[in-house]
Parts: sequence; structure tokens; C-alpha cells
Amino acid sequence: MSKIEIDRNSGTCFGVARAINRAEEELKNGGTLYYLGDIVHNNVEVERLEKMGMVTINHDDLKQLKNVRVLLRAHGEPPSTYEIAKQNNIELIDATCPVVIGLQKRVKKKYTTRETDESQIVIYGKRGHAEVNGLMGQTDESAIIIECRHEIEGLDFTSNINMFSQTTKPLDG
Repeated sequence: MSKIEIDRNSGTCFGVARAINRAEEELKNGGTLYYLGDIVHNNVEVERLEKMGMVTINHDDLKQLKNVRVLLRAHGEPPSTYEIAKQNNIELIDATCPVVIGLQKRVKKKYTTRETDESQIVIYGKRGHAEVNGLMGQTDESAIIIECRHEIEGLDFTSNINMFSQTTKPLDG
């Protein structure tokens, strides 16, 4: 018989595992729990949580909801999500990864304390990814996103460049 080994580092990162645990805790309390976006890129896990009462929604759905509970995923959200929740009396259960929260704070601080408007804030990440959307929100959508090396040519090297990276991007990138 063959031996199968599973690498101890495989699976989800601690931020996603933390969000799943938080969802399970909230679902034990009963009632419907809305979840903004994909909690994890694993259909079996999403189906399991949906059977427990989780309902996955998108940002358009969020705008229509009122007086409900919504869990925020590990990837983080832009400030606009918090504003919508406040306006619609939505109870947010924030499961944003602490690493992502720290990055959002650094991006926001750099955006608000930069010396000139010409100073560029660059985010190395995937356009449209939830984490990158949250980072963009910290800059009032003014940051420049680059996904690959050739996009660097579009930067203005005569002005300051402050670069941040999506947490899941490889270091060699």
C-alpha cells in the first residue's frame, strides 16, 4: 500500500482558517449569516457552510440588505463597505486577516501623509482581487495597480513611488 503524506503547510492560510472558524461560531447562534464574497476557493467548504445557514452575497446584494449580519472575509474590504453597512444597519462581523489589516493601515497612512499628490502609491497585485480592492479603497481608488513587470514602465520615475504588495503575491515578483 502506498503512503500518502499531506504537507503540513498545505490548505488555507491562517487568515482564511480564522474566517471559517468565525463563520462556524456565528452560524451556531442560528439565523442567517451573510458572507460577502467567497470565504475560500473551495466549493466543498463553501457548500458545507451554506448547509449551516451561510448565504454568499456580492457588493450589489449588500446595498439592498438591511438589519442583517454580514461576515467580512479575510481579504479585507474598502471603507465604502463599512459605510454601506452603517447606512443599512448591518451588523458586520469582521474576519479580516490581521496581516491584511496591517497592510491596509500602512497604505492608508502613506496615502494621507504623502507630501504631494504626485507621489504615486503602487499596489503589486491582481486587479479585481478582493484584497487589492480593499487596498485601493484606502487610497480613494487612486493607487496604481501593477500585475506584471512590463506594467512598471507606466510609472512616473520622476516622482516618489510607494509600493505595496498584495499579501499573497510571491516575493520574487
